[in-house]
Amino acid sequence: MLYLVPTPLGNLKDITLRALEVLQQVDVILCEDTRTSSKLLTHYNIHKPLSPYHQHNEHKILQHLIDQLAAGKTMAVITDAGTPAISDPAFLLVRECIKNNIKVECLPGATAFVPALVNSGLPVNRFTFEGFLPLKKGRQTMFKQLATEERTMVFYESPMRLVKTLEDFIQYFGAERRCSVCREISKIYEENVRGTLAEVAAHFKNKPPKGEIVLVVEGSEAT
Repeated sequence: MLYLVPTPLGNLKDITLRALEVLQQVDVILCEDTRTSSKLLTHYNIHKPLSPYHQHNEHKILQHLIDQLAAGKTMAVITDAGTPAISDPAFLLVRECIKNNIKVECLPGATAFVPALVNSGLPVNRFTFEGFLPLKKGRQTMFKQLATEERTMVFYESPMRLVKTLEDFIQYFGAERRCSVCREISKIYEENVRGTLAEVAAHFKNKPPKGEIVLVVEGSEAT
């Protein structure tokens, strides 16, 4: 049995009672960074074997994990924050579990793009989640494709690249397209900046951002 367990984006109280129950019961907890996960688990007095599972080793240890699961072990996958497989490792393991008839269950819980989308004030009835944009190869092609996207668009971005991405959006979407930047969701310094792409870009040029960022952009014909 494999469980995908969402963990808090910031405030440790955002974890669900069921998530805590599952983490108490599994044999092994797979986590991106054992140091980060240990803080959460220690806070809730959970003491289980931790095994590193991240983008640099997920291919290498995939078959080993499948063998352990097939032999009867129960595992939970957690990431540093949010829901596993959403711009984080887990997809490969889930796919392989399904191929091998190993039961997979994903618990509901924290995912950064949902509160950012709802809080943006932009249409939420239809949206597309694009995750992280390409850094170089395919970046311009993607911008051209997204320029005519009518649904609200949601992106993850690093603080170092936010202004550059906003400037790219201005180039391909126009300066008056509305957007929202949600920073440090559920943490002490949470910030939501809304306005046109030009206004939001100017804000962060004067006030360089820090922390985790979700960028929400209006679709080309959103009303």
